Amino acid sequence: MAGRFAPRSPRAAVRDGMPRQALAPGRVRAWVPDGPLDLGLVLGPLRRGPGDPTFRTMPDGSVWRASRTPAGPGTLRVAARGGEVHGEAWGPGADWLLEQLPRMLGAEDDPSAFVPRHRLLAVTAHRRPGLRLARTGLVLESLIPSVLEQKVTTLEAYQAWRLLVRRFGEPAPGPAPGRMCVMPAARTWALIPSWEWHLAGVDDKRASTILRAVRVAARLEEAAGMEPAAARERLELVSGIGPWTSAETVQRSHGAPDAVTVGDLHLPGIVGFALGGDRYADDAEMLRLLEPYAGQRHRAARLVLLSGRVPGRRAPRMAPRGIERL
Repeated sequence: MAGRFAPRSPRAAVRDGMPRQALAPGRVRAWVPDGPLDLGLVLGPLRRGPGDPTFRTMPDGSVWRASRTPAGPGTLRVAARGGEVHGEAWGPGADWLLEQLPRMLGAEDDPSAFVPRHRLLAVTAHRRPGLRLARTGLVLESLIPSVLEQKVTTLEAYQAWRLLVRRFGEPAPGPAPGRMCVMPAARTWALIPSWEWHLAGVDDKRASTILRAVRVAARLEEAAGMEPAAARERLELVSGIGPWTSAETVQRSHGAPDAVTVGDLHLPGIVGFALGGDRYADDAEMLRLLEPYAGQRHRAARLVLLSGRVPGRRAPRMAPRGIERL
């Protein structure tokens, strides 16, 4: 059930414990989900590391996101209280973010379509009833960090995203927590000099893929309105974007329940260990184990990861290349 988009009073901001610099009123919306909703589980995959300038989780459980929407940059604060979700947004993209709020929180996701075939997943699904698959409706904001994550450590990818967004993005509208930024516009990405990519630790291959993608940004954003399979086909027309990257993108932009990630260094072994006792499973074995969940394979993989049943590390963690730049 949606509320009207309306300015929020400064007095209400103080009541909710927001800082005094938050007195600039935003647009607000209330929404009641049709079942349990865990903001951390739903929105967690949208965060690219603890230092992500576009994402912040607060001690009270509220989540802040800064996005570049079709209407312009916007900042969204989401909080859940007593079974109701409250969204507040600022900037030119405020109304767009509030309009998309239910979809972003999984309103179009159908957890009941998942039928557990393994006890581990049945138990995990029962313990995590608030899991929904987020759908942002924004392609580039999921695609670009996914490209940055190609063939490097998570630490390197998160660092590159943080440095580039802070260097070339813009301050998040409204009273966002300190140093939050909206990611750069497509044209800005296209104009980043080669040496800035290298300073952020991004090799020529990944930088070139991003540059090719932003040149056709409008066509890629159109994919948000397509079915996930068709959207992945369009993304993969861009050289340098393959099945791994397209899956990682539509999982977030579309909330795609079947877009299982193939080509990942760790996921096959984790799924193989959890569902088949094989820590050395490859992509083919992972897909075989997930076949009973056709249509819901990404959700099954998420539940595997949430179960905590992962193989012990057998080798040292791969070290980042080069010198870390903060």
